[in-house]
Amino acid sequence: MGEVILTVRELADYLKMKPITIYKHASEGKLPGFKVGSHWRFKKETIDNWIAGQENSKFCLERK
Repeated sequence: MGEVILTVRELADYLKMKPITIYKHASEGKLPGFKVGSHWRFKKETIDNWIAGQENSKFCLERK
């Protein structure tokens, strides 16, 4: 099965965020994504790994 690629709207729904926040974080490099022309796209697997990394780093900081 091929990779799942999300649009800004789809990622916003997935993360329960507003699309403008997705644009902001993507352009600042806070969310892993890529541009196709002028449109942002996000690999779902990469986003899921990013979420896991965010959870792990927060957990590690709380334990210190």
